[in-house]
Order: sequence, then C-alpha cells, then structure tokens
Amino acid sequence: MKNTFGNSVSVTIFGESHGDMIGVVIDGLAPGITVDDDFIKEQLDKRRPKGKISTSRCEADEYKIVSGVFNGKTCGTSVCIMIPNTNTKSKDYEATRMLMRPSHADYTASCKYHGYEDYRGGGHFSGRITAALVAGGAIAIDILRKKNIYIGTHIKKLYDIEDRDFNDYKADIDKVNSMYYGILDDNIKDAMLKKAEEIADEGDSIGGVLETVICGMPEGVGEPYFDSVESILSHALFSVPAIKGIEFGKGFDICNYKGSQVNDEFYMDEGKVKTRTNNNGGINGGITNGMPVLFRCAVKPTPSIYKEQNTVDISKMEDAKLLINGRHDPAIVHRARVVVDSVTALAICDLLVTRYGTDYLL
Repeated sequence: MKNTFGNSVSVTIFGESHGDMIGVVIDGLAPGITVDDDFIKEQLDKRRPKGKISTSRCEADEYKIVSGVFNGKTCGTSVCIMIPNTNTKSKDYEATRMLMRPSHADYTASCKYHGYEDYRGGGHFSGRITAALVAGGAIAIDILRKKNIYIGTHIKKLYDIEDRDFNDYKADIDKVNSMYYGILDDNIKDAMLKKAEEIADEGDSIGGVLETVICGMPEGVGEPYFDSVESILSHALFSVPAIKGIEFGKGFDICNYKGSQVNDEFYMDEGKVKTRTNNNGGINGGITNGMPVLFRCAVKPTPSIYKEQNTVDISKMEDAKLLINGRHDPAIVHRARVVVDSVTALAICDLLVTRYGTDYLL
C-alpha cells in the first residue's frame, strides 16, 4: 500500500481506525519554520464530531510531535506527528466482518490484501486517518498564511440546500475559517442542520458539495501537463475519503456557454495583470495566473447507514442482508471541510517548493 503524496514536500500517513496510533510524516520542510501548537489544536477541533449529525465517537486527538521540531521550529528533518486512538469499540465490527458494507472499501480491501487488512472501523480506509492529515495540514496552512496565501472552504451545498458563492474572497475566507460548519449565508444554517438531522432520524445519510478558494497564489506555479495545478490538487483531494468529483472554476457548467461568454479577459490594475472574470478558476494551461484558485468537491453520502441493505457474505460466497451497528456520521461534509483545506495546503506547499525551492516557505 502506497501512503505517500508529493514531490518536493511529501506527506506519508499511517495507522488504522482502531489501531494504537495514527500519524503523518512530512518531508521537505525547510528548517526554521514556526510550528504553532495552538493552531494545530484549533484545526483538529474543526474536524472533531459535534452534534446530532456526527458520529458519537469523539477522540481527544492529543497529538504528539515526535521528530522534526525543536524549540517550536522545524529542524529540516522529517516532521512526525502521532495521534493516539483512545475511543474505539472494535466489537461492533466482529459480527459483520464477513458482510461487505455497500459503498465501503471492505470488498476491495479484501481483494487487494487477501483478507489480512484490519477491518475494524474500516482500518486504514477510515476517515479517522484524516485527523493526521489535518494535523500536518495545519502546519502547511500556517506557513501559507505567513506568505499571504489564504485557503477557505464552505459548504456550498448540503443535499438540496445551497449556500451563496464566495464574494469578497478574503473576508469570506476569514468568516468560514472562524466557524465549525462553514456556511456563508447565515440565513440557511438552521435549514441545513435541520435537513441533516431529519435524514439522521431516518437512519440514512446525505452528502454535499464543498467549495474552496485559494487567494494570494503567485503567477507561474504549476506545469503544463502531468504536474498541472489541477492535476496535483486533484491527486491530493481524491485521497480524501468520500470525494467523488472535482471541478475548477465554472467546472462542468462552462460547457453551457460560448467562448465569448466565459473567456476571462485580461486588464491592468495598478501595474498588475488581472482577469475581469474567473471562470477558469485562476488556472490557465495548468499554471496559476494570479487570480484566486477556485474549485468544488462532491462529497458522497456517508455509506454507513442504519437501514437493512443487500450484500454478500464473502466467507460463504452467497447473498446476505446487512444491518450495521457501531457509530457513524449521517453527514461528513462539514467535517471534511477542514480535511480539504489541509490537503490543499500540503499540495500547494509542494507546488511552491517545486517552483521556488525549499527556502521559499520560510
């Protein structure tokens, strides 16, 4: 199993949902970068389950940095962060271990790892592992903020309820980053939560769309083809559990217009080249053009639901029925928001170091 992403700044994740520890190793960070423990804790709190629309499994996430940081600064060596798992109930998975949960990785994991995979709580395929990404991503987000590069994600859509678009980018980024749920339109927050709670009461789940913006990216970052900004970001984002689609700028909707309607025309603004619109999401030819990088991610409904489903029993190789137990999220889009920010920041750090060198992030 390959668990590493990145070229110049690389990230390796490890651990299982019900194992002793999960963690992340970051290579390629320059020495002398400040590591803010309070900010890491703040980011982990945004991922932590809260309320009726989240799982009842709530981990303390009392992480420990075991290498690569000394006196609050990076040393230039591998930064390793470890997070204990302290609130597991593995027995919830014993009775149904041979019943393949629909839309989970149970079957594919069994095929790939010949039955030796850790099945408890989804093992290494669990969203629990994203806590490690958030801890590592917090360092990357903080690095970028000091370079005046800001990342923000809001819940653009939850089931059939839509939030407004980003408008004043920097102000909107500040707003969503100060919130747990990350909704721009204050008037729809209650409706979104009510919808999620209604679905939870049915024993079902819902998905949504996350919209992300990156402000302050310099022009000229990225490569034309295989390491385009879209390629690198998509590679990282599709590693987040439940992400099933990504679109940049106007995305698939751009096909409904003529070129004359969606071409981003250039103009000069106080000696700086800008575009009047941003339908291409701040990227041309795989390379940043200085405008905000904008993309959306489709988050599928949580596959763990409290309804009887059809499946197979792989120990008997026959059809079966499944009714799951355990603790599960009726919706994960609100918790996935900070994970998307985190992997985005790690990918952007990789792109920037590839373009400008290791010391650029100092």
